[in-house]
Amino acid sequence: MRRSLPRSLFGRLALLLVAAVLVGQVLAMALMFELRPFPARPPEAGVFAGDRLPVMPAQIGPASPRAGIPPRSAAGAFPPSLSPPPPPRPPPPEFPLMHGGLLLDIAVRVAALLLAAWVGARWLSEPIRRLARAARALGDDIEGPPLAENGSTEAREASRLFNQMQARIREQLNERDRLVAAVSHDLRTPLTRLRLRAENLADPERKRQFAQDISEMDNMIRTTLDVLSGAADAEPRVLLDVVALLDSMADDLRDAGHAVAVHGTAAPIRAQPQSLQRCISNLLENAIRYGGCAEVRLDDAHDTLRIAICDRGPGLPPEELDRVMAPFYRLQASRQLNQGGVGLGLSIALDIARRHGGTLTLANREAGGLVATLDLPRVLSKV
Repeated sequence: MRRSLPRSLFGRLALLLVAAVLVGQVLAMALMFELRPFPARPPEAGVFAGDRLPVMPAQIGPASPRAGIPPRSAAGAFPPSLSPPPPPRPPPPEFPLMHGGLLLDIAVRVAALLLAAWVGARWLSEPIRRLARAARALGDDIEGPPLAENGSTEAREASRLFNQMQARIREQLNERDRLVAAVSHDLRTPLTRLRLRAENLADPERKRQFAQDISEMDNMIRTTLDVLSGAADAEPRVLLDVVALLDSMADDLRDAGHAVAVHGTAAPIRAQPQSLQRCISNLLENAIRYGGCAEVRLDDAHDTLRIAICDRGPGLPPEELDRVMAPFYRLQASRQLNQGGVGLGLSIALDIARRHGGTLTLANREAGGLVATLDLPRVLSKV
């Protein structure tokens, strides 16, 4: 059956249009015969047919003298020698244009035409929908299976190009991981030597300063390599209990002496556990570093999970709300106060939110402080 169909999308569309035209013509002819039926010949047609036959003079014979026609009687009866005139012709039969059976017939025909059009549209658009599903799945799992190369000529070509693109992306990511691993090894080797030499310093103050600088460099290298490697890209999505995750993180921060509160409940969501934990951890650390405390509020809706992390710090200038999420961007005040960080915490959190199909926004609170709002859609979680 499939081999007899046109191979190109244009041929299939042309076939669909031709079929629609043919069906329309059949419907029009059927309706015409239904609305204008041909009645049978009435019986009196044989009586009146003789009035229209030509009369030949040879068959009539010579004309006879005009005979007087006796008048009718007073009662209106004809003389016995004359026959009465034929009865008047009946009116032509009337055929109603619309009746119950005809309306039902039209409804059935129109429904059949609409069903055929719907099936044809689904048939033509199925390759596009299949490609859209594959593109959506590619964002969640780069290691997913290739797209089946079948259907029309255009659909097979699009599937082949999509599979080539997926293979190139996978190869580039693997090459990036190999490069980052090599760079990480080359950078950490001299840091390890510096750390060993700093341990042998006799001056405790210089030893402390060296250890602090080395720790800051190690943190910067680790964070930068994590951003470059995108290690969380291949992390599978699982059904995650966000409330349990937040409670566990809040307990760890409370044990370290920080004030953290969690309010609200939420249903589990399908996400990457380690990535989401790092995203929330960066936001909590940012709130504690600049606000002294953190308050987490959960707002669970049908299609979106909202996690709002509030602090009581000084907030941010309005023009800096978007800039602070750029990589390696630090406010001048934080540099002067030497509050640590390399300017990648919010950037990493934003990248993780986008990988989950969500958003991360910053806003100043009316009562003072900053609120970081993480919105995670549940639509992408239903896989």
